[in-house]
Amino acid sequence: MSHIPSSTGSLFVIAAPSGAGKSSLVKALLEQEPAMRLSISTTTRAPRPGEEHGREYFFSSREDFLDRQSAGEFLEHAEVHGNFYGTSRLALMEQMQANKDVLLEIDWQGAQQIRQFYPQAVSIFILPPSMAALEERLRKRGQDAEHVIKHRLEGASIELAHASEFEYVIINLDFAAALDELLAIVKATRCKLQQQAARHSSLFAQLGIHSNQK
Repeated sequence: MSHIPSSTGSLFVIAAPSGAGKSSLVKALLEQEPAMRLSISTTTRAPRPGEEHGREYFFSSREDFLDRQSAGEFLEHAEVHGNFYGTSRLALMEQMQANKDVLLEIDWQGAQQIRQFYPQAVSIFILPPSMAALEERLRKRGQDAEHVIKHRLEGASIELAHASEFEYVIINLDFAAALDELLAIVKATRCKLQQQAARHSSLFAQLGIHSNQK
């Protein structure tokens, strides 16, 4: 499998069970970090109220998705709650090579595939404060039928079991605190030796600092 060439951009992978507040945290993060690029996934699920093609997702038919999957277009893909999701390999590589920080909002299956492709990715899992809080949030958003909510709750325990595979875990009890922790991870990542060496290569050369970057 080919890997993303070296770049000054970082790849952030965020996953969570449905209802944990991942999408709201990602939206708030992007508002405070406008230079960060959100990787827009392709999905076969129907748009929710207020969602637009090319903004939240690229909406696709199941047949079209499977054809593109067979052609190797997707870097990662997964079936979640009966719907397919996938990330374009080409789009991600273009952004990374343009030295942009890229954010992937995906599930744990996709995160596993991303780590194989790009092990340097910064992985973050968002936890709800409790299962009761998770159910309450799913019901309050009023976007899903009862049988869908039950299906999501049943799948949540499976998703939560994979939290230990992630580098960072944020418990979304208080939204502002969770956002602060997410921002702290982003800022700390940008201060890593290799990122700083790539962004400030002239300074590092002048100071005689070698990053041993491969």
